[in-house]
Amino acid sequence: MTKKTTGSSKPRITLTATDHEKLSTLADAASHTMPEMAAELADEIDRAQVLPKGRSATDIVCMGCEVEFRDDVSGRVQTVTLVYPNEADIARGRISILTPIGTALIGLPVGKSIDWTTRNGDKKRLTVLQVREPVATEPQSA
Repeated sequence: MTKKTTGSSKPRITLTATDHEKLSTLADAASHTMPEMAAELADEIDRAQVLPKGRSATDIVCMGCEVEFRDDVSGRVQTVTLVYPNEADIARGRISILTPIGTALIGLPVGKSIDWTTRNGDKKRLTVLQVREPVATEPQSA
């Protein structure tokens, strides 16, 4: 059973058409192995405004982008890259979309805050401070 955060409405989020499509597929695939996280991701996808194909999002958290955010409870500022589960590496600051914080971050514009719940049930609030575009990861030709 998933707990819904109450008390404040969630901010408007925006997804690129590509992120919307890939994340919908991921949420569906994860529904059997990680049902709670898949449901949380599906809820975020369902409430997102989707940009037309070919339009990119500026100052909005998308897949592959580097995000600087503040934990509004502790005041700690962190920089992470939001990635798909197979690319996650916490030691390198690569956070999976299928984590509570990854799902909270997706689609948020710079300056907006969101309440989220950790896997331990702790209530947190974060604010996006800066978003940097994804770095192209195409292989270099010799």
